[in-house]
Amino acid sequence: MIFQIHSIRFKLIASLIAVSLLIGLISILVGGNLLYKSVLDEANNRIRQDLNVARVIYDERADSIRLALEVAASVPEFRKALSYKGGVAASEVLKELSDRLELDFVGVTDAQGRVTGRYRSADQGEKAPSSVNPLVLSVLKNHKTVSGTMVLDHDKLMAENPSLATHANITASDQVDMISTAQQTTALTIGAAVPVFSDGHILSGVIYGGGLLNRETAIVDKIGETVFKNEIYKGRNVGTATIFYNNLRIATSVKDRSGKRALGTVASREVTLRVLDQGEKWSNRAMVLNDWYITAYEPITDISGKKVGMLYVGVLEAKYLDLRAKAIAVFSGITLTGVVMAIILGWLFTGRIMSPVSHLLRASAAVSDGNFSPDIGPISRDDIGQLQKNFLIMTEALREREKRQKAESEIRLIQSEKQASVGKLAAGVAHEINNPLTAVLTFTHMILRRKDLPDEVRSDLETVASQTERVRKIVKSLLDFSRQTALKPEPMDVNQLIEESVRFLENQALIKGVDLSFRGDQDLPIFTLDHNQCSSVLINMIINALDATSSGGKIELQTQKTTRTSKSGIDNISGVEIIISDTGSGISPDHIDKIFDPFFTTKEVGKGTGLGLAVSAGIIQRHGGTIRVQSKPESGATFTIWLPHQPASDLKYANMQQETRP
Repeated sequence: MIFQIHSIRFKLIASLIAVSLLIGLISILVGGNLLYKSVLDEANNRIRQDLNVARVIYDERADSIRLALEVAASVPEFRKALSYKGGVAASEVLKELSDRLELDFVGVTDAQGRVTGRYRSADQGEKAPSSVNPLVLSVLKNHKTVSGTMVLDHDKLMAENPSLATHANITASDQVDMISTAQQTTALTIGAAVPVFSDGHILSGVIYGGGLLNRETAIVDKIGETVFKNEIYKGRNVGTATIFYNNLRIATSVKDRSGKRALGTVASREVTLRVLDQGEKWSNRAMVLNDWYITAYEPITDISGKKVGMLYVGVLEAKYLDLRAKAIAVFSGITLTGVVMAIILGWLFTGRIMSPVSHLLRASAAVSDGNFSPDIGPISRDDIGQLQKNFLIMTEALREREKRQKAESEIRLIQSEKQASVGKLAAGVAHEINNPLTAVLTFTHMILRRKDLPDEVRSDLETVASQTERVRKIVKSLLDFSRQTALKPEPMDVNQLIEESVRFLENQALIKGVDLSFRGDQDLPIFTLDHNQCSSVLINMIINALDATSSGGKIELQTQKTTRTSKSGIDNISGVEIIISDTGSGISPDHIDKIFDPFFTTKEVGKGTGLGLAVSAGIIQRHGGTIRVQSKPESGATFTIWLPHQPASDLKYANMQQETRP
């Protein structure tokens, strides 16, 4: 006997050790791979978010120029100063704008696009070539403010500011591809142009300004400071940013081996193809000059929508790889420690699970106390083992029955509490909100009768009136839900009740192009139901199906006689199933358990209150019935209403019980 006990214990411990080691090894391997994937996914998600922030910072530059020019163009003194056609007053205004906004070029034109003034440094020659800025051409065409990115060739740079043509020249390296000399002398700029209107609202000119992006450091450095906090990891910048003209780096925080900004280097062929040629955002790990980065690119378009460059952000991959390695090491240590502890605890406690009879006795006592998941220990191989298995089958059946009854009780309790809470809320809402809403709506309509209202004010008042009406409908829905109107049962033909509801809505279905049909079971007995309330349930369910079904779809209703087992599990209750199925959009699995909750709706704001199905479920429950739903997304939905066939006296008693609830 002693040998047998020790033999079983040895087998258990050996099995536990083998399983623990196997689980630990699998956990390390699977966990390591999942951790590696999660680290890369997190890095990619972060870099895509960082790219969005970088785009905001990039766009802020154009927005700040546009806003300042709009303010200047709206000031009468500024328009007066510009009317001197390039005189001292206009030059001073342009100089002030240039200094305040740190613009590389700023100017003003007349209504025909002729330049009447440009702010130019004293050493830039006496006369600039005549050239119209693309921003000005866009404003003259549309009479609207324009801002964004644009490409200026050598002649236009010379016209705006001769020194810009020299400053914009960036020599491409032979890293991958060489670009043409014409491209090297062309610059990427960012700016805005604003129409200037006279007092008679007639276009009298255009004021414009902008900055050169070639060799610009402010934007990329601001991205590094804002997004990456200028973080340094092992002597290298964690995050970098770049502005490309086509595939050429013209402004960047990426540094070469000598520590200088890598101007003139170019993007890879793959990035150029995906971003510039195909116009897509691109995110992946890539070698940027000397280091591996997790990168993200998106195209930069000019004011005409043409792709002229790229915006890039990248984060150093080495930081994430080191983080992954440390996390895997910690994870492995924790897993191995857990395995060791499991082995030790298994050795200590295996000696306590050798008495199946004692376990069964304790389990029987636990079941008597209401615990239907007792511990009976390991299953023996003899007759006691068969007894243990039968005992488990019995406790499983008891547990399922207890769980089912508990779930049903909880659902009924929750629904009762929800209805009681909404009832109190509705009473307060009706008292406190209806009167003020009526006053607001009345006075709004009175004001709308006035003939001297501006169109903008009238539109706003109509919005107030419509939204006030919507609030009144919500209050009414709350009252309908909480009112719990007493049932008025009467004998009726269920098929006839459904036919009335279908006829009421068949024109609406016809207009929408939905096939609405009904097929009734002719062997149904007469049921005792509340005609009005049951009719409202059917109409509400059909309307919901119509809302979910597009033109060309089908809605089918049918009835069939059924029998169900009572809650006691002894008696059978006869009744009818009303099946409403549609070919609509279906219900998401995340929503299917919530559709009968008050205020839950998937409709657009203003299209529903989320009380229709909750009210319908309450009416059916007070008739002693149930509603269940089956659905898959894009495969339609099927609602099944079950109503018991019971005498009128039983229904009145159930109604009385319902009314006495809080």
